[in-house]
Amino acid sequence: MTGKADFSAEEWELVLEAPPGAGLIVVMAERGGTIRESFSMAKAYAEARQQHGESELLDEVVSTRPKVDRSRHGSFAELKEHGLQQLRDAVAVLEGKATPGEVDDYRRFVLTLTERVAVAHKEGGGQVSDAERAAIDEIASALGSSTS
Repeated sequence: MTGKADFSAEEWELVLEAPPGAGLIVVMAERGGTIRESFSMAKAYAEARQQHGESELLDEVVSTRPKVDRSRHGSFAELKEHGLQQLRDAVAVLEGKATPGEVDDYRRFVLTLTERVAVAHKEGGGQVSDAERAAIDEIASALGSSTS
């Protein structure tokens, strides 16, 4: 099993920052609802913690409170590009150190988190907006996953 001790401090920070960064991409994709969407991100972490023991790597990731630095980027485009690159880099680090199953668990966690964030706002008739769906698709691509 892979854990925090298997990573340098910089690698571990990257692995920790990528999921909430992905959530923020979805939050910012559509106007409004950021408080509810932020709570849904925290709830996704809490639910993942309840599955404790299935993956040491994921247990350590979700046991750390998600933190998002919103001040780092001047525009949504900059935030999105940084977040997507961070996801690509995090997956590359994980692929080099973690088992394929652990990498898949991480990808699933990120995608579950982004879906929860998207449905939290419930634009229109309770559906995920086109902008949020597009953001999730870009996140899945950066993770090397598919949303379909």
